[in-house]
Amino acid sequence: MWTQPEFNPQPTWYAVIRLLRWDKPTGRLILMIPALWAVSLAAQGTPPLPLVVVIVIGSLATSAAGCVVNDLWDRNIDPHVERTHNRPLASRTLSVKVGVVVALIAFGCAWVLSLYLNSLSFWLCVAAVPVIILYPLAKRVFPVPQLIMAIAWGFAVLISWSAVTERLEPATWLLWGATVLWALGFDTIYAIPDREDDQRLGVRSSARFFGPYTAYAVSACFAGTAVLLAILGGSLHLQPIFWLALGLSILVWTWQVYQLRQASLPQTAYAQLFQQNVGIGFLLLAGMIAGCLL
Repeated sequence: MWTQPEFNPQPTWYAVIRLLRWDKPTGRLILMIPALWAVSLAAQGTPPLPLVVVIVIGSLATSAAGCVVNDLWDRNIDPHVERTHNRPLASRTLSVKVGVVVALIAFGCAWVLSLYLNSLSFWLCVAAVPVIILYPLAKRVFPVPQLIMAIAWGFAVLISWSAVTERLEPATWLLWGATVLWALGFDTIYAIPDREDDQRLGVRSSARFFGPYTAYAVSACFAGTAVLLAILGGSLHLQPIFWLALGLSILVWTWQVYQLRQASLPQTAYAQLFQQNVGIGFLLLAGMIAGCLL
């Protein structure tokens, strides 16, 4: 049982890096990917470089802010969870005051970048903030809090698409739905190792909610993602290379679900399956760009 955080003296600057999760790029990249999907498809494969830069930096700032807010809410829960007990706020390496200041700076950076965008995109950025802030609370009351996280992920699509077109189109919502289902699937995988700790602490999660049917739930999420991306590809008349990328992604997702159904899967395997989705995301991004241009 994890009841006492370990004290590991470290420079404050490095503790802040850890608080922002910049030492673990997987989570930052996996938020950036749907935003890049959206801006690439909305611009038919050739998005303006300045806009891409804004979206990349904006996704880094937003995900950083979300991580800090999450750790502020969970600073008294994380010390009792194996995976999170050494986080800077949980281990008291950083104070709550520092955490609040860092969160405000990250949100401030995202706000400055949002001023570059059009009015619709700006207000979508504003609408995303309450979802980001309240997601950690959902773990206390909502049986599938990963769905709230996935909806927050979906704002990356809405903001980035509208930044190009200044409107939301049917194709936008297809990509939004695919992103929400994909995020729900991979974040459910990420939550599986914490299931016992979450149950003991009374924290909700999709992995707890689906229980023995978790692999089937993840399978349904990935299948829904594939179907929506296929409809999207057809509606945008993407070229065959997109379909090749989608087909390869489906093969990897199928293998992942097969792995999840194995009773002897080690705890470390779930993080590896989660990380594989970054590769899948970039494979699909390459397929989308090439499918627009070739």
